[in-house]
Amino acid sequence: MRYFHKAERIKGNTGENLLQLLERRLDNVVYKLNFAPSRKAARQIISHGHIYVNGRKVDVSDRIVEIGDKIGVKGAEKSAKKIKEQLETNPSFTTQGWLQLAREKAQATVVALPTREDVQIPVEEQLVVEFCSR
Repeated sequence: MRYFHKAERIKGNTGENLLQLLERRLDNVVYKLNFAPSRKAARQIISHGHIYVNGRKVDVSDRIVEIGDKIGVKGAEKSAKKIKEQLETNPSFTTQGWLQLAREKAQATVVALPTREDVQIPVEEQLVVEFCSR
């Protein structure tokens, strides 16, 4: 409900705003960058302090990323090794247009806001909005 109320306060279509907020969660972004094999693994990597946003350690997986945020890996060898191994498991992996990945550095930048087309899970956001509006 917290994300729904946030989405309601943003100008525009509430359903699309909700999907955009959820898409911009740090755990989802870490998964979309192929730093982790699943969203659950992404949450664990974040909570263990392996992910940095704009040079600062972040251990809260529901943080919303903004345009210009730089997402990187902790400088420790163990952290970097784990992420680089994950990146190497799928060498043909490409990121979505709103994220820019520097694979060799295991760093990424948010260059735009995600669009409705970037949400790969089939969802009828209008039904979610109707349900939450009650």
